[in-house]
Amino acid sequence: MTAIRGLRWWIIGLIFLATLINFIDRLTVAILGPVIIEQLHLTNSQFGSITTWFLVAYTASQGLSGKLYDRIGARLGFTISVFVWSVAACAHAFARGLGDLRALRVVLGLGEAGNWPGAAKVIAEWFPIRERAFAMGIFNSGVAIGNIVAFPLVTWLQLQFGWKTTFLVTGSLGFGWLLLWRWLYDTPERHRALAKEEYVLIKEGRVPAAQPIAWRRLLEYRQTWSIVLARFLTDPVWWLYITWLPVYLYNVRGFNLKEIGLFGWLPFVTADAGSLLGGYVSGRLIARGWTVNQARKCVIAAAAVFMLAGIPAALTTDRLVALAYIACVTFGFQAWINNVQTIPSDVFPGEAVASVAGLGGVGAGIGAILFTMTTGYVVDRFSYTPILLTAALLPVVGTAVLFAVGGTIRPAATSIAEPLGAG
Repeated sequence: MTAIRGLRWWIIGLIFLATLINFIDRLTVAILGPVIIEQLHLTNSQFGSITTWFLVAYTASQGLSGKLYDRIGARLGFTISVFVWSVAACAHAFARGLGDLRALRVVLGLGEAGNWPGAAKVIAEWFPIRERAFAMGIFNSGVAIGNIVAFPLVTWLQLQFGWKTTFLVTGSLGFGWLLLWRWLYDTPERHRALAKEEYVLIKEGRVPAAQPIAWRRLLEYRQTWSIVLARFLTDPVWWLYITWLPVYLYNVRGFNLKEIGLFGWLPFVTADAGSLLGGYVSGRLIARGWTVNQARKCVIAAAAVFMLAGIPAALTTDRLVALAYIACVTFGFQAWINNVQTIPSDVFPGEAVASVAGLGGVGAGIGAILFTMTTGYVVDRFSYTPILLTAALLPVVGTAVLFAVGGTIRPAATSIAEPLGAG
């Protein structure tokens, strides 16, 4: 193959596209939540259970997928993940009731979970340390763009063709992506289109290759636990808004389905900005001489402050002002998660990055399951206000735990992880 200039950016572009498709497939049920609840005569708790089934499978698969990717590589790992979730997404068109939807959400969760530890592994393999947070920002912006595209796309497909066609169209996107992936992707060591100069840049400051590290060994490191606990506490904020935002806007803020399609994607525009800006700022700080520890923690702390906007979002009486505050929350979350997801590649050797990222995803999934179930219960009996207020405070606690338990974030070039309890 002829050398492709800036090949690593084409690679991360593919990961961005996979993430965008991932979220379009995931959000279809959430966007159609008002229709599903009305047609199937569901309570909020029952609707929340659909997401809970997805999250149980997604959480289990995060850890398993991370270990799988570290063993078989990202090329085959992504092939398996995207194929499984695309089949499940299309099969939603043939669901005959709540039971079928729950079963299909389980399969969807098993497949979609691999996207995140897989992306962390690809970034660790293809980018030098100073570029990883920005690369993570590009990948994570697929989450926001997926939300932006999904709201009008799914709404339009539903209004024009009905829910079966909606699932078939969105679910088929992954099969097209697989053709591009199988054609373009390989590791830097094996890629025939990678220029020598770019290969040298990619390998800059990299620790020597190591053998795969067992889960039990990874759980002996304080840095692993800091990521798991921080994501357990903070990721539920994101899941709250991607799961309940359409229903919240419909039932509490008076938006109809058409208005949800027109305005419901706005918080995800700011989420995209937060993802890219969070990665860019920490990368620029490192380039200016800041340590990885200082740069990552500065952005993470500032992002946690942004998420406090959930407090006025819960208390304001103006529906557009509430949406604007929610947009601040999503901006902050994506800046936060973008840097937190980069920490495994800052600390651990490449052979353990996907495994650590997967364990972080397990913590995130458990927190999201508990919070989603709690949300349905509280909303059915009280209101959204206690949930929104709690979600505003959780990131502050999660950030404090991340800093206190994880200690100094050291570049992988100078230090592998420290055992739990080390200074």
